[in-house]
Amino acid sequence: MADWLCAACAVEQPEVEDPPASCPICEDERQYVPPGAQSWTSLQRLQRDGARVVVIELEPDLYGLRSEPQVGIGQLALLLRTPDGNLLWDPTGYVDDAAAAAVLDLGGAAVIATSHPHMFGAQTSWSRLLGDVPVLVNAADRHWVQREAPAIETWRGEREVLPGVLLRTVGGHFPGSSIVHWDRGVVLSGDTIFPGPSQRWVTFKRSFPNDIPLSAAVVRRVADTVCDRPFERMYGNFGNRIPSDAREAVLRSAERHIGWLSGAYDHLT
Repeated sequence: MADWLCAACAVEQPEVEDPPASCPICEDERQYVPPGAQSWTSLQRLQRDGARVVVIELEPDLYGLRSEPQVGIGQLALLLRTPDGNLLWDPTGYVDDAAAAAVLDLGGAAVIATSHPHMFGAQTSWSRLLGDVPVLVNAADRHWVQREAPAIETWRGEREVLPGVLLRTVGGHFPGSSIVHWDRGVVLSGDTIFPGPSQRWVTFKRSFPNDIPLSAAVVRRVADTVCDRPFERMYGNFGNRIPSDAREAVLRSAERHIGWLSGAYDHLT
């Protein structure tokens, strides 16, 4: 048996002798199957090849975890620490005993959650190595789970997973796309809202690799939902961030996005 992962997205697959025939997540229009065709790897193979997870401090009580070399999409998982327990957000597609030990040294994880199915990564393997902690999957996206485990729990709407740490459904990229509001003035946005390289603007899309847009109405809904609470900083899932005035950046970016979709700026083209 092997802990199979899709080589393209690094979402874990059932623990069976042979890998599946296809990856439904990559076959969906929001992702893609590489031109060279579907391929597979496994946690065991990656470990033999020397993969590892590195941990960096982003700000007090917020850490980033990245697989090296890149595994799948290559997201930067986030570990949010509180006095009442920790949240592991958008877990990497690779995990081993050393990675779990590093997280345990930082207080472990009381819960694992993801922004959307592209970020499921090796979520149940992370759970197992961290003591079978709950893995929260939004009910609207539950059917995208490829590997079942008793630790998986569904949720919808809003859920305070730890004191001051609110998991919220905002939709957009996926129907169950979610963010985290942390009462320290931080939003963990996944790529439901994607901080741009200037650290002053964000963007919104149904698919980033395939450049599929969201409508003006959906962008308005997402931005208004996220911004109905105060926050100052925003962290995406690839090391991208808005270090200050993040709420205003979201509102400003939504207006720009909606303006271009509505034709308000057609005179500039």
